[in-house]
Amino acid sequence: MGNADILAQFNERLKTAIAKNNFIKLSLGNYQGNDNELKNMYVRKVLIKRKDMLSFNYRYKTRDIFKNFGIEDGVAKVMQYVSNDFKVCTLFTTEEETIIEHSKKGEILIRSKKNVNALSVSTTHDKEKKRIIKPVGNAYLRALKISDAEGNVFKNAQDKYKQINQYIEILSSLIKELPEGTIKNVADMGSGKGYLTFALYDYLHKQLNLTAKVTGVEYREDLVNLCNGIAAESKFDQLHFVQGTIDDYQVKDINLLIALHACDTATDDAIYKGIKAGAELIVVAPCCHKQIRREIEKHKVKNDVSFLTKYGIFLERQAEMVTDGIRALILEYFGYKTKVFEFISDAHTPKNVLVVGVKKSLESGVRSLESEAQKEILQKIKDTKAYFGIGYHHLERLVEL
Repeated sequence: MGNADILAQFNERLKTAIAKNNFIKLSLGNYQGNDNELKNMYVRKVLIKRKDMLSFNYRYKTRDIFKNFGIEDGVAKVMQYVSNDFKVCTLFTTEEETIIEHSKKGEILIRSKKNVNALSVSTTHDKEKKRIIKPVGNAYLRALKISDAEGNVFKNAQDKYKQINQYIEILSSLIKELPEGTIKNVADMGSGKGYLTFALYDYLHKQLNLTAKVTGVEYREDLVNLCNGIAAESKFDQLHFVQGTIDDYQVKDINLLIALHACDTATDDAIYKGIKAGAELIVVAPCCHKQIRREIEKHKVKNDVSFLTKYGIFLERQAEMVTDGIRALILEYFGYKTKVFEFISDAHTPKNVLVVGVKKSLESGVRSLESEAQKEILQKIKDTKAYFGIGYHHLERLVEL
C-alpha cells in the first residue's frame, strides 16, 4: 500500500470517527516544519454556538495558541499537517488508536490497536471546572441573565459566574468551621441585584439541606422588587429582600452576616450589626475606605511611611490596610477569630479583600470586664491611630470602645 493510499485510509477513519461521535482527540508530534518554536499539536472536537468544530492547540515552547475550524476545513488541515510537517500522528477514538508514522526512508506506516483505556467524548469548549453552583436548572441564574434556558452561561457573564462560585467556595469552607446546624438565619447587607444572595440560598438549601432564612437588605427599591420576584419564581420560600439602609436594619439572632462591597463606613455598620446580633460568622468585603484616608490627610503625621503616603495611590492603599486592620482588631476584641485574605482576582473585581470573623467562646456583643488580651487590643488600636494621625475609626465609635 502506497503513501497516498495510507493517507486516504487515515482520512476516512478520521472523518468516520467524527461523524459517529467516536472521536476523542488527535495528537501530532515529531514536527519537522519550518517553525522552530512549534513542538506538537492536539486537535479535539468542540461545540461552539451549537456548531461542531475542530479546535487546534498549537503547542509552542513558551505558549499555546488555539484556532478553531469547521469540520471539513479542520480535517483538510489535519491531512495537510500529517502529509508534510508532523511525522507521527495518533488518532484516539472510543474504540481504537490509529497511528501513522513517517519512516526515515520516506514511507508512511499505519497501525492500530484497541483502546483499552477508552475515554469519554467531551465537546465542551472550555476546560471543565468543578463549580458548586451549576447553571443547569437554576431559574434565578436565567432571570439574572447569567445563563440561557438550557443552562449555558453567557459569554459576557462568565466573570460574574466565576465570582459567584468562588464566593460560595470560600463561604462553604468557613461554614464548615461552625458546629453543624449553626446557620439558621442569614443577612446579606447591601445585597444589590442579589447574585450572591441567591447563590448562597441555593447552596444552603439544595446542597447542605438546611432550612435557613436568608434576608437581603438593599436600599434601591427597584432591585428589592426585582429580587423578590425572582425569589418567588424560583420558589425560594425562605429568601426575602427588604428595602432600607444597613444602618437602619434591625438584626437579631443572626448566625451569618455578609456585606460585600458596602461603601466606606457602611461596612462598619454591617460589622457592628453582626457583633450586636452575636453572629457566629461575619464576612465583609470592604469598599471605598474614605473615612480613614480623610483622617490621615487631615492630620498629616510624619512617620516611617511618609515617603510613600505622599503619593495618592500609596496613601489609598495604606488607608485600606489600616481601616481593615483596625476592623479585624475590633472583631478580635469582641471574641472573634479573624482572617483577612484575598477574595477574587483583579480580573473580576478590583476590591479583593475579605475580612472574616468567626465567633469564639466570648459572648460577642456584650461588654464585660476586659481581659488582658482585650486590653492589649485596645492599646494596639490606640497606637495605630496615633502613628497615622487618626482621630477616630467609625466602627470604634459604633461599638463604643
